[in-house]
Amino acid sequence: MRYFKLATLLFLIFVVFAGCPKKQEVKPAEEITVEEIPYEEVKIPEEFPIEPERPELVLNRIFFDFDKSDIRVDASETLKRNADMLKLYPDVKVIIEGHCCEIGTAEYNLALGERRAAAARDYLVMLGISPDRLATVSYGEEKPLDPTDLPRNRRCEFLIR
Repeated sequence: MRYFKLATLLFLIFVVFAGCPKKQEVKPAEEITVEEIPYEEVKIPEEFPIEPERPELVLNRIFFDFDKSDIRVDASETLKRNADMLKLYPDVKVIIEGHCCEIGTAEYNLALGERRAAAARDYLVMLGISPDRLATVSYGEEKPLDPTDLPRNRRCEFLIR
């Protein structure tokens, strides 16, 4: 009985504050008219140029031959694409990581990784990328891409800062 009184009281409060729903008259489709909206051409001021859509920033890794830091032909094409992407994003800075396979001493591989990263940086600078936007680091053999595939570990990675 107590719940019934409480429910009745809540219903009465709802009706008092919300009111009763009113019936709405629906007009047939023929009676509905749409007022014609005048068209005005919007001109964008020249000081606010529309920026073209840019593709997603993707920088691809490059690979090196065994014990080499020379830029291969396939790597030069990849670096050209990376440079084109960086030109579309002039505020982006990049860290170029030099990597090696596990053949050789740790010290030698660190030096080789640095030479690889420097070669990639120099090539990007030659393609018009400001050296202020590029930093290099060598990880030598410390971060293999695939421990079972030595040629895939001889590479440079491009990380966006």
